[in-house]
Amino acid sequence: MTPPRSSRRRAPRLPAVRLYESLRTAHLERAHELAPASIVYRVTRYDFDAALAEGLDLVPAGPVRAAWLVARSEVETLEVNEPLMTSSLPATALVLAALAVRRRLTGRPTTVVSYLIGNADPFTVATAPRLRTRLRRRGERVLARAVWRRLDRVVYGTDAARETYTRLLGGPRSGAAVTTVPALPTRHPQARGGGVRPPAVTFLGSFVERKGLRVLAAAWPLVVAARPDATLALLGKGALEQEARALSVAQPSVTVEVDPPRRRIHSVLDDSRVLVLWSQPSPTWREQVGLPIVEGLSHGCTVVTTTETGLADWLTRHGHVVAADAASPEVLAAAIVEALDAARPADEVLADLPARDGRLEADDRLFGRDGEASAPASAPGATADGAGTGGPRDGARS
Repeated sequence: MTPPRSSRRRAPRLPAVRLYESLRTAHLERAHELAPASIVYRVTRYDFDAALAEGLDLVPAGPVRAAWLVARSEVETLEVNEPLMTSSLPATALVLAALAVRRRLTGRPTTVVSYLIGNADPFTVATAPRLRTRLRRRGERVLARAVWRRLDRVVYGTDAARETYTRLLGGPRSGAAVTTVPALPTRHPQARGGGVRPPAVTFLGSFVERKGLRVLAAAWPLVVAARPDATLALLGKGALEQEARALSVAQPSVTVEVDPPRRRIHSVLDDSRVLVLWSQPSPTWREQVGLPIVEGLSHGCTVVTTTETGLADWLTRHGHVVAADAASPEVLAAAIVEALDAARPADEVLADLPARDGRLEADDRLFGRDGEASAPASAPGATADGAGTGGPRDGARS
């Protein structure tokens, strides 16, 4: 579904603009909580909910039209997709070029900001056997560096993102405001908390190879052999649904719920001791944060995951189980048993979370609202680096 046709040919209305490659329900939900801003986007995703668009200024536009419309607008602060999101680089570069022309002609500056959680190298030649692909990736690196050097405020959502950007693109430009705000949730409003829960394990997410479902299926009999009272709930949907169902047939301790409603997901997480997301390494993808991890934390679950997630360092420091060998069922089984045996009370897990959602805290800083709603930089879970005051905002776009 798309917004009314009347929104399609006008410039953004608000002085703050977010430039999106694609727009989906999660973005709309978050937009109602973030700083007010017009959203200029290229396409809608399959799960776009028009009902959630009410009250938002949405402007659909391709790369050229987006550049024209944004340059005509009253934009003062522009949020762009992060430079390592290569699919959005051409549109971002066009918009920034148009704003540079506008500034030269009118003297009107624009503050450009970005929220960064990318932790993989999109330019590697290891997966590019064709000359055309290698040339395209070299061009993408040039565009990424150009966008990177234009950013006035950046917020890293993970330590892994900071390390990746420094390694691939160098440090931000001189004078840029740089902040790190871990991409952590607050306690979910429905989370009961409490003490040690029964030995219930939950897998939440896509039933696909890269989320580790096959490794989990091989590991679970080992878990049950060591801890016969353990149970496993598989919540999600995807290509490996039949394998998930086969596991539930072979193992009475396993239940499968395909595409359950949100209310049910929150209920299961609130009864679980452990959340497992066994993210697998891939030449073309890496877990930036992992929404299931965020949701599990918000309900007080101990997380079992791999070093692929950008939150790996934080999770290790805060009593969760993180392993480097993502391919081994034996390693996963041992990690699950370790998390079960740790028997951490849900209240203890919840106590490690920040008082304000990391994504909202980041947005306050990106759009200069630090003094209005966000915690000071010295608060738990937030660190400030570099010169000036500044801001965070997937993405996540995670």
